[in-house]
Amino acid sequence: MALLDILVYPNPRLRDIAQEVDTVTDVERELVKNMAETMYAAPGIGLAAVQVGVSKRIIVIDISDSGDDLLVLINPKIIEHDGMQVYEEGCLSVPEVYAEVTRAEEITFEYLDLDGKLVTQTTDGLLAVCVQHEIDHLDGKVFVDYLSRIKRDRIRKKLLKIYKNDSTS
Repeated sequence: MALLDILVYPNPRLRDIAQEVDTVTDVERELVKNMAETMYAAPGIGLAAVQVGVSKRIIVIDISDSGDDLLVLINPKIIEHDGMQVYEEGCLSVPEVYAEVTRAEEITFEYLDLDGKLVTQTTDGLLAVCVQHEIDHLDGKVFVDYLSRIKRDRIRKKLLKIYKNDSTS
């Protein structure tokens, strides 16, 4: 396994739209292992392949306190949503920035697991927020897109100063 470099906002590659995975192979399984290791080391609770420069619709999530309940979502898609909740979010691609974002309170989503089997799941709370946040990454969206333009510009300038070299690599 290997730690992967996490792209930092406003890196333009964070705007890439991830491609569907046709077949789950050992290549995807290896990527998932590396993504999980990277997420845990960061430390974080979710990571999309786009955040490590890979344009595939793959997400890893672990919201457990113990860090041993990895959820792997391949080609995830929200099929139903209900209610609204406001949650303070952060992001490994937007370090040290937290902001309140409004998202669906309950979602039903489907995805392929590591065996390529279709799974449908309904959830709420933190997991619902995390799934929506990570699917946004697969669609080229970052949580700061939900903020005012003034706040976004302030965050962008701050991170460009700190991570000058990462923004164009």
